[in-house]
Amino acid sequence: MESLTGPEGGQGFRYVLARTDFRLVWFAQLASQSADKFVMFSLIILAYNLSGANTRVAVTLLAYTLPALFLPPFAGVFADRHNRKQTMVWANLGRAGIVTLIPLTSLLPSLRGDVYHLLLITFAFSALGQFFSPAEAAVIPTLLPRKALLTANSMVLLSMVLTLLLGGALAPVFSRIDAYLPYWIAAGGFAAGGGLIALANIPRNKPRHDQSTRGAFHQLVLEVREALDFLRGSSLLMIAFAQLTLTVLVLFMMFTLAPAYVTTVIGIQPRDSYVILLPATVGAVTSAFVVGQFGRSMSRSRLLVVSLLATGFTLLLLASVPYGMRHVPQLIPFTRYFAVVFGLLLGLEFGALLIPSLTVLQEQTTDEVRGRIFSLFFLAYNGATAIPILVAAYLADLVGTARVIGGLGVLLAIAGLVASRAGSRVYGRADR
Repeated sequence: MESLTGPEGGQGFRYVLARTDFRLVWFAQLASQSADKFVMFSLIILAYNLSGANTRVAVTLLAYTLPALFLPPFAGVFADRHNRKQTMVWANLGRAGIVTLIPLTSLLPSLRGDVYHLLLITFAFSALGQFFSPAEAAVIPTLLPRKALLTANSMVLLSMVLTLLLGGALAPVFSRIDAYLPYWIAAGGFAAGGGLIALANIPRNKPRHDQSTRGAFHQLVLEVREALDFLRGSSLLMIAFAQLTLTVLVLFMMFTLAPAYVTTVIGIQPRDSYVILLPATVGAVTSAFVVGQFGRSMSRSRLLVVSLLATGFTLLLLASVPYGMRHVPQLIPFTRYFAVVFGLLLGLEFGALLIPSLTVLQEQTTDEVRGRIFSLFFLAYNGATAIPILVAAYLADLVGTARVIGGLGVLLAIAGLVASRAGSRVYGRADR
């Protein structure tokens, strides 16, 4: 494998896709993420069809989300202590097996209309999936030169967005054909993902074999603490970690608030929230292409600071300008187009924030601790997805949707100012 600092890394998408092992891992990610989204959206439909109650749907989603709120640190320790390739293969094959239990249990008359067994299967499926992500994130820097990581992470963002759209669009279609068809398709996707990773030549990490007499749980806690100390020991890592978490928080807050925003601020129906979400998706995909192909020549520090400030300013405009437009009769018809344009801008800015931050985490961590660092991010990531569900609606009802979005804008603008003050003193290492 070439040196991680060699000049060969700056070749864009064609270069990284020409690397057979990375290509296999990326296709495996596409297959497994598509399968995961198929399962998630299909569970929503199935739980409602079985119970006819929104509360059962919410409980099913809770069973899907709960493992992500406490398992990632343990999964990160596991990824650093064991063979990551084998971890990814068995996580995918295990999920394929668990998913098939959903249609198979439907053949038993006593379970056909039952939701509770579905909760157990969902929990086990999600718990096993937590072991895949930190292992994969830790593996990518071992497959590519350092200068290619920005492009690789652009492709990771592309796969996140595209599989979310694919799962959301196609799961209802296949569910109409047969309620259990999406699970067979998902099982095939997981099996394909496991097979592709098995074919990849992934360098072995150096598993830790602790010889101390400490208990297993005590040792696990110490290793998580070691990762936290590593993170706290680098101001660059701390800033990248905070920006990454803040970016995900803003993204999910906007998805949560979109129906209320288009109703109370733009003045259209909640079902028309696609007016802002669809352009944001297009913007994120576009950003991934642009940053992945041309971002190597950009200063990471400047890109991150400008993106933070721009996103904060965009959110402030989204919160305030439509109100002013709705007080001018001639401008009322244009509020929808305003939302489209600024939704597109938000998507562009999201990609410009997420990709460099993710790359810094990969570049500035050692192979011995990388799995645990990313598990901490996934823990923060999953926490950020839960926060909007629990808090955003309450805050929006309490102080208004526009004020919540404006507050997010202020938060990001402050983060941008703090990052700009850090300047080259902290970010200089990321630009080299």
